[in-house]
Amino acid sequence: MAGDTRLGADFQDPGYPIEVNSLGRTLTRWRHRIAAWHQSHHTNGPTDINLIKRVKRAAFGFTNFRHYRIRVLLYAGRPNWALLPLITPR
Repeated sequence: MAGDTRLGADFQDPGYPIEVNSLGRTLTRWRHRIAAWHQSHHTNGPTDINLIKRVKRAAFGFTNFRHYRIRVLLYAGRPNWALLPLITPR
């Protein structure tokens, strides 16, 4: 196993609590992005947060989460409409 996946795999041990297993999966999935941030110290987080806040202001008064989600997808670019029915709010 490569060195960059060892920590994530170790955290997924069945003897650990669910939260630690989830952290292990997250580290494994995001390992390239985490490493890139540590190399460049740049993130697109403020851009994403600003986008969501703009959509929230524009969608003031929406009571239907589905409509809000569609609006976010439209603001973010070209949404994949085939996946829309698969996304459900928590």
